Amino acid sequence: MNNLTDQQKGSLLAFIAVIFITPDSLFIRLSNIDTWGLVFYRGIIPFITVLIGMLIIYKLNFFKILITSGYHGLIYIGTFSITNITFVVSIQNTNVANTLVMIAMAPMLSAILGTIFLNELPDKKTWIAIFITFTSAVYIFYDSLKLGNFFGDILGLLTALGLAIGAVTIRSAKNKNLVPAAVVGKLIVALFALLFVDSFTLNEDDRIIVPLMCIMCVAIPFVLVTIAPRFIPAAEVNLFFLLETIIGPIWVWLIIKEQPSLETIQGGLVIIITIAIHSFLKLKNS
Repeated sequence: MNNLTDQQKGSLLAFIAVIFITPDSLFIRLSNIDTWGLVFYRGIIPFITVLIGMLIIYKLNFFKILITSGYHGLIYIGTFSITNITFVVSIQNTNVANTLVMIAMAPMLSAILGTIFLNELPDKKTWIAIFITFTSAVYIFYDSLKLGNFFGDILGLLTALGLAIGAVTIRSAKNKNLVPAAVVGKLIVALFALLFVDSFTLNEDDRIIVPLMCIMCVAIPFVLVTIAPRFIPAAEVNLFFLLETIIGPIWVWLIIKEQPSLETIQGGLVIIITIAIHSFLKLKNS
């Protein structure tokens, strides 16, 4: 990876993270555990697995890295744990489409915050890509958008804002390792979920599905996502995550045979093409 430019490193990390995340919605559909039980396992399993990995790599330096991350670490712990919780509570309190459209605003919010706090003004190509991908997300979910519960919609917007603040925080602390902060964030998510869990029981299928989902779709991506903004602007990292809008439903289609809508296919193709062209132009320039 040392021969790659920062643009290549960041784009590659963000892309791999998204590929790992894409089967997430499929695993959630296949699992039979209640919502808060799922949130608990999605907090505690990544916490344990990544903590073990970090302790093997860094040994007791893990705690030193955590402490020296300073206020950047505290902000990232806060945004990381809050977004994990607000996403679930938002979906419980409004239409899923409303939540997903709100989250599609994350690249735009990242670009605005990056401009204000880091003086990192996105170029014209990035603004165009943000506009096209957000419009495509609205197009995909337009038929499902409803005047939902205001509380749920606000939490969806808070999730997008949290993702943006988190990515900009990492970007502003390029020389600091914030993965230990994300590990602590996952522990907070698990502890919060404990307040609402009705049952921890996993049936036979869930004993395979839940740990696989928590490691493949949660633990690995959150490490990569915490590293990627050190190399490329926060807005560009969050742009990649809109790829899940189309690739996620494709997994559901292939395994559960639940065909995505025509709008999902059309809007998703626009998102894929836009991000591919944007990434190609950025990599070419780098």
